Amino acid sequence: MQDLAIFKRRNGAGALGESKAAPLLSPLVVTDREGRKRSKIWDISPWLHCSVIGTCLTAGELRRLCIKFGDCQAATASDHELHVRAVRTAGQRDNAAKILHKALDDKHGTVIRRFAKASTATELRALWNEAVEQGDIPGAYWALLTHHASDRELVQDAFGEVHMLSHMVGSSNRSDIARLRQLEVALEDRDAKIIRQQARLRMAADEKVRLTESVRKLAEESASRLSSVPVVQKDADAEVLRRKLLQEQSRSARLSERVLALMQQLRAAEERIATLADREACLSGELAALDRVVGGVAAEAGASEALNLGGRRLLYVGGRPGQVAQLKALVRRRGGELMAHDGGLEDSTSLLPGMISAVEAVYFPVDCISHRAALRVKELCRENAKPFVPLRSASLASFLLALSHS
Repeated sequence: MQDLAIFKRRNGAGALGESKAAPLLSPLVVTDREGRKRSKIWDISPWLHCSVIGTCLTAGELRRLCIKFGDCQAATASDHELHVRAVRTAGQRDNAAKILHKALDDKHGTVIRRFAKASTATELRALWNEAVEQGDIPGAYWALLTHHASDRELVQDAFGEVHMLSHMVGSSNRSDIARLRQLEVALEDRDAKIIRQQARLRMAADEKVRLTESVRKLAEESASRLSSVPVVQKDADAEVLRRKLLQEQSRSARLSERVLALMQQLRAAEERIATLADREACLSGELAALDRVVGGVAAEAGASEALNLGGRRLLYVGGRPGQVAQLKALVRRRGGELMAHDGGLEDSTSLLPGMISAVEAVYFPVDCISHRAALRVKELCRENAKPFVPLRSASLASFLLALSHS
């Protein structure tokens, strides 16, 4: 975060701006250890305000607060501009800062009451670690920073975890967001194509009705002429009418074939749209799983949906080598253990039978594993009666969504 970089340049290269030559004189949070009163937002170091505003409030909540402050440009300002104004307001100790502090307390009241039971930094650290495991980071971060028992080391560690989580999630979901936007554009194109096809179908149907009416009128005209002309003339006129009738029938048949072909194209387009909609729902679910980890959107709801693997041992086959460490850390924070196999690039496939027999479930990304390795994993899982979960992609989001459904 930019505020952390500025803090380091001004105060040295230590953790959160702590100088190697001498300790920082001003505290990160001014606490009332004797009176047991919670700290106010202006008691928190300005270098932490950016992380508090960005983590503990959503963009919509921040916009409503800025409007409440009396900011006349809040309704049209960008999310970044609102963030900068709120960070500046947090340290001013005026009426706007009081409104901001009260909004944070109201939103995270349940977590604040849970943290209020702690009386030491050790107890606070245990509650913080539990909240991180459950993905309930926004409320826990605000409750920890304002607790009277918080110390410098605990505040630094909490800031570091929030900072690194934002990096990990951001690097993983950027590609998914781009794919989601591409799908939305594709859906819009498909909708437009369907509208055009439906218009052509209506025109073809109207043309068929018109031709049918034309044939009926010709038949009536033919019958009328035959009754009023000599036999020779009747035969000649009948031949002309028969040729016209055959021509109209042939044209009607061609139009019927065209209508049938358009209906088949329409069905194919509808099936494609259904597939794209399913894929969009899958991407939305993956993004929601990432949001629950950081807690930026579903702060309080995340606590009820927290994932605890309860010591389960899992196997991840294939994927990107550089991402395996993140996946292992993610599973470990949720009480599980993740083993990894690269699918046969460097690790021998002869290791797979022993690894699969030692785990409870196997995951593999279908876009980052060889066809041969995927078939071998499925075969071994069926032999050992172990469940296997094909992942849509090798992204962190796909793995998070699969874990939440396991």
